[in-house]
Amino acid sequence: MTTIERVRIMVLGDSGVGKTSFVHLAAHNEPVKSPSWTIGCSVEVKLHEYKEGTRDQKTFFIEFWDVGGSKIHSNARKVFYHPCHGAILVHDLSNRKSEENLQGWLQELLLHDHLNGSHLNYREHTEDVTDAENLLGMTNFMPILEVGTKLDQADEKRSNLSNNNSFRCKYNAEEILLDCRQARYLAAGTSNAVKLSRFYDKVIENKLQDRQKSFSERFKSNAISPIYSSKYYLSHHD
Repeated sequence: MTTIERVRIMVLGDSGVGKTSFVHLAAHNEPVKSPSWTIGCSVEVKLHEYKEGTRDQKTFFIEFWDVGGSKIHSNARKVFYHPCHGAILVHDLSNRKSEENLQGWLQELLLHDHLNGSHLNYREHTEDVTDAENLLGMTNFMPILEVGTKLDQADEKRSNLSNNNSFRCKYNAEEILLDCRQARYLAAGTSNAVKLSRFYDKVIENKLQDRQKSFSERFKSNAISPIYSSKYYLSHHD
């Protein structure tokens, strides 16, 4: 039986913006009937066909790690952040502050994921991640998707402003605007569905590249010198 690989996507944003409703819609293709507040973290899983329709097509599990946005649990969130292969940042279109806070969520994620992955000095990494230029460089290695929820509550002027927001442009993130109570916003064939599928592919590619990089580094560190290799071969074949 073939084992299906998994990728982890962190879903982050302020409390009450609709992260759980979005995740349920994305994972099950239907709105959640009774959304509830997330305490700690909840995980939803869906199957995705990577590079569908090509000879490289392969099935992956997409794991959505929906992290509670309450400030009360801010110190405990970091345990969920590693490993992370992509991030979905969610904000409420009727609440501009939730959009402004996306930068902080991204910093928090990258700080703890980077620390866990490299085990370097906390102070050094805090300074690196909070520096805007370094943060931008780090996001080049992690696919990001911005999701604006509660489209039904946002007026036309507000929605147009969101389409040109600086966060999305700065981090080269695609954006989805939707009402999570309406399945049609992520229906197959829609522009939102295409963006989401493309994002999943990028996340998978990020994991595959990380694995290849890790393999290359291990190979280099464990490589046998040519002289030793020749001696080993002769001593076992004379």
